[in-house]
Amino acid sequence: QVQLVESGGGLVQAGGSLRLSCAASGRTFSSYTMGWFRQAPGKDREFVAAIRWSGGNTYYADSVKGRFTISRVNAKNTVYLQMNSLKPEDTAVYYCAAGLFSTWGSEYDYWGQGTQVTVSS
Repeated sequence: QVQLVESGGGLVQAGGSLRLSCAASGRTFSSYTMGWFRQAPGKDREFVAAIRWSGGNTYYADSVKGRFTISRVNAKNTVYLQMNSLKPEDTAVYYCAAGLFSTWGSEYDYWGQGTQVTVSS
């Protein structure tokens, strides 16, 4: 069992940066791929980024590639999402998830409660 708690969301102006954190509990954290997803009002949840358990493989949605960086510190049971050059269209609730290395939300077994990110123009 893995429990996930996100933090670090907030209000930022376009062009600014935020770093999201996801703290995990559970002894098996390091065996899971960790992913970040987001859901904007009225839209479907979409994949943002994923990182394998070893940290050696990462994958990004085209919409965030070059602006967002996912990382993890297994010793701290924490995964991060550094978001730079934020745009208003990045506004969403951001969720971290633990599961298989995939862009599909259905492949992730555990989800956090989400943290709101709002980017003003």
